[in-house]
Amino acid sequence: MRDINHVTLVGRLTRDAELRYTNSGLQICTFSIAVNGSKKSGDTWVDEANFFDCVMMGRMAEAIHKFMKKGKQVGVDGELRQNRWEQDGQKRSKVEVFAQFVQLLGGGGGGGSGSPAGDRGGFSESSGGGYDGPAGQPDSFEDDVPF
Repeated sequence: MRDINHVTLVGRLTRDAELRYTNSGLQICTFSIAVNGSKKSGDTWVDEANFFDCVMMGRMAEAIHKFMKKGKQVGVDGELRQNRWEQDGQKRSKVEVFAQFVQLLGGGGGGGSGSPAGDRGGFSESSGGGYDGPAGQPDSFEDDVPF
C-alpha cells in the first residue's frame, strides 16, 4: 500500500525564480511562495502568511523560470520532500514542495506583462513532449484542423 503525498498551493512568488543546472545538465528552478490566509485571534481575524520553498526540475523548469517574477500569483501542484544534509557537524533538514505542475495565474508582479498567454500558462514535466509555449499561444500548426 502506498501512502499519499500530495500538495496543491496557490500563492505569490516572494522573489524571482532562480534557475541552475547540475553537472549533468539537469535544470533546477527554485522559488518561494507566500500563501495568505487568516486565523481568528480572540474576537478578530488576523491575516497570516505561510511561506513555502519550491523546486521544479527538468525542461519545464527551464521554460517557466523566466515568467516567475516576484509578486506573480502561481498555482503549484506536487509533493512534499524532505532534504537532509550535514552542516558543521549538525544534521539538518528542510521540507520543500517538489513541484510537478506550475500554473501561472492572474495578477501581480514582474513589473511587466507577465506571461504572454494572459497568465494561463501551465507547465508540467509530465505533460509529455517539449515545451510548446504557454497555453493559449498559437504555435506552428496546420490550418486544416478536423474540428
